[in-house]
Amino acid sequence: MAKPEILIIGAGIAGLSVAAELANDAQVTVVEKESQPAYHSSGRSAAAYIEPYIGPTIAHLTQLSRGFFMTPPAGFAASPLLCRRGGLMLANPEQNTLIDAFQSQWRDLCPAVHEISIDDACAKLPALRREHLSRVLFDPEIFDIDVHALITGHRRRVLSAGGAIRTQSAVVALTRRDRWLVRLADESTLHADIVVNAAGAWGEVIGRMAETATVGLVPKRRTACLIDAPPGANARAWPMVHDMRATFYFRPDAGRLMVSPSDETPSEPCDAQPEEIDVAVAIDRAQQWADLPVRSVAHRWAGLRSFVADKLPVAGYAASAPGFFWLVGQGGFGVQTSPAMARIARNLILGEAMPVDVVARGVTSEMLSAERMLSSR
Repeated sequence: MAKPEILIIGAGIAGLSVAAELANDAQVTVVEKESQPAYHSSGRSAAAYIEPYIGPTIAHLTQLSRGFFMTPPAGFAASPLLCRRGGLMLANPEQNTLIDAFQSQWRDLCPAVHEISIDDACAKLPALRREHLSRVLFDPEIFDIDVHALITGHRRRVLSAGGAIRTQSAVVALTRRDRWLVRLADESTLHADIVVNAAGAWGEVIGRMAETATVGLVPKRRTACLIDAPPGANARAWPMVHDMRATFYFRPDAGRLMVSPSDETPSEPCDAQPEEIDVAVAIDRAQQWADLPVRSVAHRWAGLRSFVADKLPVAGYAASAPGFFWLVGQGGFGVQTSPAMARIARNLILGEAMPVDVVARGVTSEMLSAERMLSSR
């Protein structure tokens, strides 16, 4: 039988990872409107692997991805994709009960997370303001992710299997007859049996082009900046840090510290840029918890993390547009769940059963379907 022709819109982590999973079973073409893959959210992510995140389903998808990160396919990357970082979750007296609630929620699924003394926390990160702390949790299973190596590895897999990746190829129109006709900004056209909408913040735009009911995807801006570590500090070895209300985080990055106010500001899809006030808020919040003198900001940026209402990813066909598959809504967890989501999406696109290990975790196709978002409105 002839392989199906599949067009994937978007060369971020969602699009490239599912393209790599599909490339041996289909004729795959990835189109990306920017000049390089992972230009937007994927290339601007915090690059962190965190299991107790958002809720149990995201934790399951993250844990199901760990095997790929630890043991990727032969030749995928020249160095490890994960580097152990560890993380501190800080509470002041007003946040004490949040420690107990967090442990109650995550104890069974993430048993490695445990409470440590303030002395131990300050030993791991000497810049902490001891007088501000009342309780601290430590998660030894937080890792840095080499996102560049991950993107490069998937790109290599796609191309080596005969797939194509076209950059500077913005989709401007989608028409469905017996097959999909896809018109690009340069007035060229492509045909496909299946279109995969992995367009990130532009997911709703692509959905409207396909004349299908959309899923309520909302892009939200997240800001980050790089500051110098305190003089003389061995900051490269510091853990990631955030408070129990998730009002900021910071982590070592390229010899400096990445700091974010954990903002989630709704936005139109765009090349997101940081607001000065958000950078200032990030630094101020971090300085309340740690002694971080800031003389200047080395770099600042923003990205769009896109969510649907229930904050679960969307992976499924649109009932109102045959052959149109949604793969959006990965929020701030798209990189860390991408191996599992790519396997799930690959099977659903090809009409195969959900992976057995995914089903064993209680994750079903109905939980991720595009149609669930229509019935929830």
